[in-house]
Amino acid sequence: MATKKIPRATARRLPIYYRYLTILLNAKKERVSSTELSEAVQVDSATIRRDFSYFGELGKRGYGYDVASLLKFFKGILHQDSLVSVALVGVGSLGSALLNFNFHQDTNLRISAAFDTKPELANKIKSGIPVYPASDIKKQLQEQQIDIVILTVPGEHAQAVADQLVEAGVRGILNFSPVRLSVPKGVQVQNIDLTNELQTLIYFIKNYGPDGNKK
Repeated sequence: MATKKIPRATARRLPIYYRYLTILLNAKKERVSSTELSEAVQVDSATIRRDFSYFGELGKRGYGYDVASLLKFFKGILHQDSLVSVALVGVGSLGSALLNFNFHQDTNLRISAAFDTKPELANKIKSGIPVYPASDIKKQLQEQQIDIVILTVPGEHAQAVADQLVEAGVRGILNFSPVRLSVPKGVQVQNIDLTNELQTLIYFIKNYGPDGNKK
């Protein structure tokens, strides 16, 4: 399904809407208002209506949104109607946890291959997923037609591995390393720095009161 370009902030919220709509459908809910959505996903209703407006008329004034129709629409937008294979590079503690989780039934995503430099991990099956030696990254990614990778390697190795991934034709990297990667245009990087997020959370706890206002 072709989609027009939307703001990145809107794109980040679409999976949140999709997940809640899935919950509503499973609960046999037939329709939902922007106000109800707002309360559930903690996004103000004006923002929700603006996000939805990028895709045309998705609801009716006075009626709200048809849950099944809206879910089907976002399923296409988010490409949830086909299985997407993802690779993981770095089978350390975090990588192992992600392999064990492997998105299960939450989404259409599946980790199909993993890579590590440690000889004791390579050519083994871990959590049902084959772990290949790092030297096989390019060969395996191309053969398995995988163009999205989760990167969980130490910071000092992150850029070198990212360069390998780009050479292998990877188009998207979910980066758990603390290093901000340099990649060519056309390669998307999402940075997830757990330490930074935790430090930010601690700052808010220490500096903001229960009402959300600064102390």
